[in-house]
Amino acid sequence: MSAETKQIMKRFYDEAINGRKLDVIDELAAADLVEHEEFPGLAPGREGVKQFFAMLATAFPDFRMNVEDVIAEGDKGVVRATLTGTHQGDFMGVPATGKTVSVTVIDIVRVTGGKVAEHWGATDMGAMMEQLGVAS
Repeated sequence: MSAETKQIMKRFYDEAINGRKLDVIDELAAADLVEHEEFPGLAPGREGVKQFFAMLATAFPDFRMNVEDVIAEGDKGVVRATLTGTHQGDFMGVPATGKTVSVTVIDIVRVTGGKVAEHWGATDMGAMMEQLGVAS
């Protein structure tokens, strides 16, 4: 199962996120995905995930998630990644600053039936807001 979990996570980052193919999320995530890192104003579950990455691509058109580590055991997988990009559009109420960001992201997923059934995430939004100059 851990090889399948790693393969799903690799496709998620390579194709859906960095490749900007948000329809791939429908293939990789269960329709009833439980999202534990929901952002205000976005739909719950799989639709909210797609909305988040669309919002991120609008605000940071050159954003990339560089995977640093992938660990999987059984039905769970963990990714440590670095999100980088240049702030060129509104993001969570913050108008474009032109500044670049580089923040750590930790994602944990549970895979069932070949799809991501559950996601927990920790994105260093504090560091992002500091780098954008809107927090100290």
